[in-house]
Amino acid sequence: MAVLDGKIDQHTSPKVYYHAGLLYEIKVAGPLSVQPELLYSLQGTETKSDFENYDTRLHYLTLPLLAKVHLGPLFVEGGPQFGVLLTARDAGTMLVSAPGATTQYGSTSRQVEDSYKRGDLSLCAGAGVKFGPLLLGARFNAGLNDINDVKSVSGVNDPKLHNRVFQGYVALQLGDD
Repeated sequence: MAVLDGKIDQHTSPKVYYHAGLLYEIKVAGPLSVQPELLYSLQGTETKSDFENYDTRLHYLTLPLLAKVHLGPLFVEGGPQFGVLLTARDAGTMLVSAPGATTQYGSTSRQVEDSYKRGDLSLCAGAGVKFGPLLLGARFNAGLNDINDVKSVSGVNDPKLHNRVFQGYVALQLGDD
């Protein structure tokens, strides 16, 4: 579930998206390990206002680098995540009539990569349980940098947009336990 936090004068709602990728766990000492991952992550939000109702879909390639501590079959994990925006798209309806005219809405679907910065830095924290080679977990990714790349001349009302993502996952760990 993902949302863009920080929009001004608009209501944003979380949307359920997906992610997929690979992970590798490197044992360090005792219950401590390091887990680099490479994920494709679809993120974004649903935006509603008097003038528009659309979904923003941000496609990222992310690289979480997590420290992981095992407590029996349970584990906790946390660390930084670096993301690169691959593509971005808005799709939905928006007001197309002139002021004072009869209200009319039209469909829109447009590429919006230029509205967002290419890089995203997040902090991740999560927990899970391991059943043999099967991992079940959940984590929260909190974007640290403003990804809004469209600034007005005054800059006073520019929203600072941050990715907020809650991920649930099932993973199959191959190799040594």
